[in-house]
Amino acid sequence: MTKKSKIAFVCTSCGQEFAKWQGKCHNCGSWDTISEFRQGAGRKTSTLQSDATSIVALDTFTPQTFTRIASGYAEFDRVLGEGLVPGAVILLGGDPGIGKSTLLLQLTSQWAAREQRVVYVSGEESLEQISLRARRLALTAGSVSVLPETCLETILARLEEHRPAIVVIDSIQTLFSEELESAPGTVSQVRECAAALLRFAKKNGTGMFLVGHVTKEGDLAGPRILEHMVDTVLYFEGDSHHQYRIVRAVKNRFGPSGEIALFSMTDRGLREVSDPSELFVINQSSPQIGSAVVPIVEGTRILLIEVQSLVNRSPFGMPQRVASGINPKRLSLLLAVLERYGGLHLGDQDVFFNIAGGLSVAEPAVDLGAAASILSSFRGKPLRPGVAFLGELGLGGEVRPVNKSAQRIRELARRGFKECILPEAPGKGEGSLPGSLSLVICPKIAKLPDLIG
Repeated sequence: MTKKSKIAFVCTSCGQEFAKWQGKCHNCGSWDTISEFRQGAGRKTSTLQSDATSIVALDTFTPQTFTRIASGYAEFDRVLGEGLVPGAVILLGGDPGIGKSTLLLQLTSQWAAREQRVVYVSGEESLEQISLRARRLALTAGSVSVLPETCLETILARLEEHRPAIVVIDSIQTLFSEELESAPGTVSQVRECAAALLRFAKKNGTGMFLVGHVTKEGDLAGPRILEHMVDTVLYFEGDSHHQYRIVRAVKNRFGPSGEIALFSMTDRGLREVSDPSELFVINQSSPQIGSAVVPIVEGTRILLIEVQSLVNRSPFGMPQRVASGINPKRLSLLLAVLERYGGLHLGDQDVFFNIAGGLSVAEPAVDLGAAASILSSFRGKPLRPGVAFLGELGLGGEVRPVNKSAQRIRELARRGFKECILPEAPGKGEGSLPGSLSLVICPKIAKLPDLIG
C-alpha cells in the first residue's frame, strides 16, 4: 500500500509554506505567488552532518587558507573577488538568449586549459549541441567533461565518481529529484535540488555554478530562498539589440557586491571590454543636440555614459513622457523641478529620454546631465564640446554633490574632457584633481541655462 502524498502550498517568492491556498503571502506580502505542490509523505530531508560538532570561540579559530581559482578573464575574476573560491556556490541569472551558457562554456574551457577538473551538467542541451557551440566559438574544450542529465541522484553519483574542482549546472530549473513527485522547475524541486548540490559543494570543496531562469519582471524564477542559500548571486544583463553585456554581483560573500564585469558579444562569443566608456559615449568632439555626458559609478569602476533627450511640441492634448534607461518617475521629477525652478515651460512638450547603449542607471548622479540634455533639446542647441555634468537634483531646485566626485573627475580628465559642471568642488580628502580639467560650480538649477550658454 502506497503512502499518500503530502499537499503543501508554497510561496514562490520567499519559500514560506502554508496549509491551504491563499491570495497573499503573509510572510513577504506578495500577491498570487502561492502554488500547490506534492511531496512523498515518507521523504526525509537530509542534513549536512559533521564528525564533531562543538561550540568554538571565534578568536581561537584559525580558518583554512585557500587559493582562488583564476578564470583567465580579468573582468569576471573582479566580479567574483579576484577568482573563484573552492566550495563557493554561484547563482547566475539572466534573460533567455543573453549568453549565460556561452559565458560558462568559455569559462569552463579556460579552467580546463589550466588543468582544473571541470564538469558541465546540461539539462537543456544535448552533447551534440554543446559540441557545436564549442566549435563555433573556437574553444579548446577537450578537457571539459559534459554530463547531459536532469536527474539529481544520477548527477550526484557521477560527481562523486569524477570529483571535479568546478561544476556548472545549466540550469537548476531543469533538475528533478526522484524523492519528490512534483515536476521540474516547481518550488519544491528547485529548493531541494539546490540544497543537495550546495551540500555536495561544501563537503567536497567544489566550486559550483547554478544557472537560473528569470521571470518577465527580471527576477530569478523559483523560491526566493534560493538566493539566500548560495554564496554569490550574479545577474547577466544587457540588451539583445546591443553588443555589450554586464555581469553584476548583487550578492557576494567572498568579494564586493555591486561589482560589474563588461563584455562584448561577437560571433566568436564574449570578449572582455578594456575601455568600457567607449561603449556608451560617442561624438565627444562634436556633441549632438540633446546629448550630455555623465560619469557614473558601477561597482569600483567609473563609466562615462551619454544621456539623450528629445523635446518636441506635442501634437496631441496629452504630452508624452517616455524614459529608457532610468525610472520614468525620476524623469517626471526632473521635469517638474526644471519647470518650477529652471524656467522651462514643458507642459505642452513631448519629452523622450534615453541612455545610449541600452544601459540602465539607478544612481541620481545623472540628474544634472539629464537636465542639461533636456535644456539642450528644448533650445535646439548642442552643448559645448568637452563638457560633462555631475550632480543630483533636489526638489527645491538645488544641485547636490554625489560620492566619489574626485574619482569621476579624474576619469573625465583621462578621457580628454575640459570642463565639469557640478555643485561644489571635491574636498581635499578625496585626493588631487587634474589641472587639465576646469570645474564650473552650479549650486542651483536656475543657473544651469547661463552656464551652458
